[in-house]
Amino acid sequence: MKQVLVGIVLGALLVGFVAHVRTERGKRAPAVAAPAPAPARASDAAASTTDGKQASVAFSQSPIAVVTAPVRVARLSLETEALGTARANESVDVTAKVSNIVAALHFAEGQQVRRGQLLVELDGKEARADLAVAEAALSESRSQFKRSQELYSTRVLSAAQLEQIEATLKANDARVASARARVDDTIIVAPFAGRVGLRRVSPGSLISPGTVITTLDDTSTIKLDFTVPEAYLPTLTPNLAIQARSIAYPGRTFAGKVGSVDSRIDPSTRSVIVRALLPNTEGRLKPGMFLTVQLSRGETDSLVVPEEALVPEAGDVFVYVVKDATVEKRVIKTGQRRVGDVEVIAGLTAGDEVVIEGTQKLRDGAPVSIMPAAPPAQASSAVPAERS
Repeated sequence: MKQVLVGIVLGALLVGFVAHVRTERGKRAPAVAAPAPAPARASDAAASTTDGKQASVAFSQSPIAVVTAPVRVARLSLETEALGTARANESVDVTAKVSNIVAALHFAEGQQVRRGQLLVELDGKEARADLAVAEAALSESRSQFKRSQELYSTRVLSAAQLEQIEATLKANDARVASARARVDDTIIVAPFAGRVGLRRVSPGSLISPGTVITTLDDTSTIKLDFTVPEAYLPTLTPNLAIQARSIAYPGRTFAGKVGSVDSRIDPSTRSVIVRALLPNTEGRLKPGMFLTVQLSRGETDSLVVPEEALVPEAGDVFVYVVKDATVEKRVIKTGQRRVGDVEVIAGLTAGDEVVIEGTQKLRDGAPVSIMPAAPPAQASSAVPAERS
């Protein structure tokens, strides 16, 4: 009986275990997937792909509407702007040649002086005394030489003695000239007509060679120095007209002409110095002033395009040129600008059609259709009705 009972229990446990395993497997089993659609036929798929490609190609090749303008030749004024510094026509620092004491100043600060006018007088007592001694020795030598000539004619003096006396006369004459030059050094005069500046010394001051007593500037004509690129060198000639402006005189223009062009080009900046001459009869311009220069280099025939055609990109300038219903993206080199137009130095030829409207949608080689330009807007001529 015990064996039978044990078998029954073991059988029940085995049946319960099998049922538990089946239950767990049922919980973990994935949901039954929906039946897959039937595969399309190869001919239908090929037809669908072909239609998509044709639609894409047709869409990509549809012309883009643009407005164009021709590259034309126009008469341009060659103008260059630069920055310049004003300089006096003549300028000098008034100094002394020797160490001496200032005896008197014969000018007022800012005074207009003429050429040769006395400006400064130094102490000349010693120099004049030396001159008197030299002149006395020269007078004695002349008298002695005159007597010696008479004695030589009577054969009392030999030729060698006469030559020695004559040499002494010449030496004393040279001493007089040297003493007179030292006296002249005590007098300082204006080397040219101009206006003196501020005085730097006072009467009684001990000055040495190189000490600046005052300045003297001739500003009747102003020299204006400015630099321009070497590329403009072929068009730089004397007498070209310039216009100069200064922030000190808003709205005022000073006219002048090119006087000369430097013979050398600066190798570091590749530019050349141009010197212009400006009349300054009113004295408004001062040496050292900063001026803006506009140089007119004549006129020339140049290619121009509208400003709307330019497409700047990565430091270069491009335009879209229409040719055979497509566009070509072309790099150009531009020059000066004026209202609405830009000079083209390289990259285009006269008659080329460039896109001026619709450049944002274009790429190199894109098909285009040319549309007429919109007429300029006109003011309405209708007269508004009066209110009752």
